[in-house]
Amino acid sequence: MNESLVLLGVLVALLVGLAAGKAWERYKLHEGRWIDRRKARESPHYILGLNFLVSNQIDQAIEELTTAAAIDADALEIHLILGNLYREKGQVTRAIQMHQQLLQRPKLTKLEHAYVLLCLGLDFRRGGFVDRALEAFTEVLRFDGGNQYALLNIEKLHEEQQHWQQAHAIRERLAALTEEQQQPRHQSILAYLETQLGLEAMARDDPASAAARFESAIARDARAVPAYLYLGDLERRRGRASEAIAAWQRVIEIAPERAYLVFDRIDAVTREQGNAERFPALCRRLIQANPQDWRARLALGRHLADHDQPAEALPLLFDSLTHNPHALAIHQVVWQALAALDFDRDRVRRYMGLTREAVFYLDPHVCMRCRYRSTELLWQCPQCHEWNTFVEERITPAEDGEDSPQ
Repeated sequence: MNESLVLLGVLVALLVGLAAGKAWERYKLHEGRWIDRRKARESPHYILGLNFLVSNQIDQAIEELTTAAAIDADALEIHLILGNLYREKGQVTRAIQMHQQLLQRPKLTKLEHAYVLLCLGLDFRRGGFVDRALEAFTEVLRFDGGNQYALLNIEKLHEEQQHWQQAHAIRERLAALTEEQQQPRHQSILAYLETQLGLEAMARDDPASAAARFESAIARDARAVPAYLYLGDLERRRGRASEAIAAWQRVIEIAPERAYLVFDRIDAVTREQGNAERFPALCRRLIQANPQDWRARLALGRHLADHDQPAEALPLLFDSLTHNPHALAIHQVVWQALAALDFDRDRVRRYMGLTREAVFYLDPHVCMRCRYRSTELLWQCPQCHEWNTFVEERITPAEDGEDSPQ
């Protein structure tokens, strides 16, 4: 009987101790009142602070969250948010101090320690302390080796410092941590980094390494346009004109909208080869495939104008104007061709008629009331709420005044 009573007493004491411990963990004495720590997160100040944060009202969010943090000074997440908000306001020193103070807390879990270090690294990065930011992000990986946010920030720091090899190694780690459906994006970024490494090899006069890097970039991402461009440049430098043209023509095949990047390159190399018809034939194929391609018309028109064929160049240039009257390069070549033809009156009149019809000097997307500019055909001005539509309105400097907000 006595043993049963002793055992019962021990159990009761244990339950009382657990209850007291839970109560001590949950409640604290604040200004003469017992505060429920759990309800601190449910306080109006905490909720209002989050609402202000969502609506991007930073000052009001800081005010409410500061009040909520005073209710429960141990609420780690509130202080983390406050530090991040100070960083966003540009008060980097204060953000660093807050996050460093959080690191001094005892009994932080590994995950909490890693997250505080991550925020501290972001503070250092915002403040321009590159070495300290890199140290903080590296320390995050000691607590959480698969933290993708830390890896991503380390990669960004290396890219900003143009440490392409280190950035490439970090991106490979990131790619190994992500799922299959995200791999194309990682491969595209790796292709970019491979291209940068190839440019470094070109700068130090190592064509073999440069070519290997460009080819690796293409293998990772078949649409890596810069890799094709630089590979062609490298082949031309090595005296392999046919291989250079083949690389540039791949750009036209995979991204015809960016074919203009290789026009001057192909034109120059075909001239060196003595093949005067190859480049014009390429331009005509592009025009036939895409009648809206004003860049191909411009390239062909410039080619003809440079080869003493201004009369044949002008129709192509005029067609380019109808598709893009705002392109200054077209007007420059037009005037070059007109000058070669001694400013033939009929052709000059044709040119002036095209520019007038194309409203070259007009801005049809300017608000009639406050001069706010838009790209819409029918739109309501966000400044004065005036409804506007496509209007052929000539704007003179006297009417336009100061630059309108974009």
